[in-house]
Amino acid sequence: MKLIICAGPPTCGKTTVLKQVTNKLLAQGRRVAYLKEDVQFAEEATMFSEEFGIPSRAAYSGEICPDHCHVLILKEAVEWAEKNQADIFIVETAGLCLRCAPYVEGGLAICVLEVTSGMNLPRKIGPMLTLADIAVVTKIDLVSQAEREVFRMNLTEVAPLPVIETDALHGINIDRIVREVEKSPEIKQPMILRGNPPLAVCTICAGKKEIGWENHFGVVRTLESDPFYQGE
Repeated sequence: MKLIICAGPPTCGKTTVLKQVTNKLLAQGRRVAYLKEDVQFAEEATMFSEEFGIPSRAAYSGEICPDHCHVLILKEAVEWAEKNQADIFIVETAGLCLRCAPYVEGGLAICVLEVTSGMNLPRKIGPMLTLADIAVVTKIDLVSQAEREVFRMNLTEVAPLPVIETDALHGINIDRIVREVEKSPEIKQPMILRGNPPLAVCTICAGKKEIGWENHFGVVRTLESDPFYQGE
């Protein structure tokens, strides 16, 4: 089974891209399963189930960071997809944290970015973009050719990876994404994250709510300190 993990900021068009991809994969006779990960609400799984008749489900992280929840549940989710006889398993993440990257070794990692979110967006995304296999840029019909080229240049400066520009609403350039899916390898166990997760060893992570670094211990930071942790 192939594992496709799609990440990107909220409202960037991930679901629209994946619906178009799923439609084309099903037309080729592929057996697709779909998982949507979010914090507390998601209607995408119902949409995929009703529109395509494929195994679909949602997973909610609740009080846990959604990308950390992804690490905890992905093994069982893959087993669920295999039990449903899928040969392509699509996972759409919540895309809330720009420091995390949900991709695993051996799966196809897709980062979706919305060109209307600003020319400097690629510089703000971090490992969600730099660890991806391909970048999909959506809503290209809403900006000028010059803006598209500047966005693409900023993206490739940050992450020199293949860029697919698409108007997903109308299915433009979706075939290129499908070809990347077809070329991707089958997932192997055990699955390992591609990148290092962010440091999560502070008292805020443990639920301490007081404001001000002096009220916390572990990995702490002042307004003027170096953003790269060197020890406190």
